[in-house]
Amino acid sequence: MTSDSHFPPAPSRRAFVSSLAAGLVTLSAFPAFAAKKTAPLPPAIPLRDEPEYRSLSFLNLHTGERLSRVYWEKGAYVSGALNDINRVLRDHRTGDIHTIDPSLLDLLHTLRTDLETHEPFQVISGYRSPHTNAMLNARSKGVAKRSLHMDGMAIDISLRNRSLAAVRNAARSLQRGGVGFYPQSGFVHIDTGRVRSW
Repeated sequence: MTSDSHFPPAPSRRAFVSSLAAGLVTLSAFPAFAAKKTAPLPPAIPLRDEPEYRSLSFLNLHTGERLSRVYWEKGAYVSGALNDINRVLRDHRTGDIHTIDPSLLDLLHTLRTDLETHEPFQVISGYRSPHTNAMLNARSKGVAKRSLHMDGMAIDISLRNRSLAAVRNAARSLQRGGVGFYPQSGFVHIDTGRVRSW
């Protein structure tokens, strides 16, 4: 199933009011109707040679989902697009969804621009739940116990039309976070933590 799949429409207001009047449902039975507090979106980070909009494309190699979205336009992040990105970069093992750091998206946008490609980023790992990270850490010394994947600040990627070395070199040249090179596993790790490489 892709992120562009259609979901059934929400019940009409008339149907909802009728069901309440009939005593068939109670509001407490549907927590989705309760007001939700949403955190304000962070201010947009200026980029060099600022475009009119920023867009990204992803292919999640585990789920097969594809996503292309304009996630920033008119000087602000687009909340609906960010939600779509959060979903496609979810922990594929548990289904847990977490907010992806917008500065990581900006880093990917700049990286794609520098590499002069419109190919989707092939995603090996986006967000990781604490459960998944603990499991991977127990299996491999290469997985940090307190990975930035758990904060939505890291992603493991490849590009179909660019070598891993080219992706690594371009990411390192940006000096905007951590860059890990894993040629045997077929990906480059990128994060928005402190500048470092391995």
